[in-house]
Amino acid sequence: MMSFVPLLLVGILFPAIPAKQFTKCELSQELKALDGYRGISLPEFICTMFHSSGYDTQAIVENKGSTEYGLFQISNKHWCKSNQIPQSRNICDISCDKFLDDDITDDIMCAKKILDIKGIDYWLAHKALCTDNLEQWLCEKL
Repeated sequence: MMSFVPLLLVGILFPAIPAKQFTKCELSQELKALDGYRGISLPEFICTMFHSSGYDTQAIVENKGSTEYGLFQISNKHWCKSNQIPQSRNICDISCDKFLDDDITDDIMCAKKILDIKGIDYWLAHKALCTDNLEQWLCEKL
């Protein structure tokens, strides 16, 4: 019983961030509005997100002194604010931890800014893995 109390306190003081592990079809539905944005097809987005985060909203990757967050792997170096890099440009005007929950509305808004400024090749997986044979990234349920 004694070990249960500290665990309970941790759960109360630090509630879990709701996260989502999307399937290809679920993500296709969520990103439908991005289809054709800046000339990028939905299968290209789905492929890129698979190779960037594995469709996991809680994916965090350390990358040469910066950290990339969430489904779109958005870097705290330029796009969002974190304690790790307080001098971040924070172009998306958002805290990086907002990219770790299951509401991807703000993630999509920031991804659009990235696309407007840097283009799809901001995500390195796109050019290397998501320009050919995109049929496999289609979801028949749409």
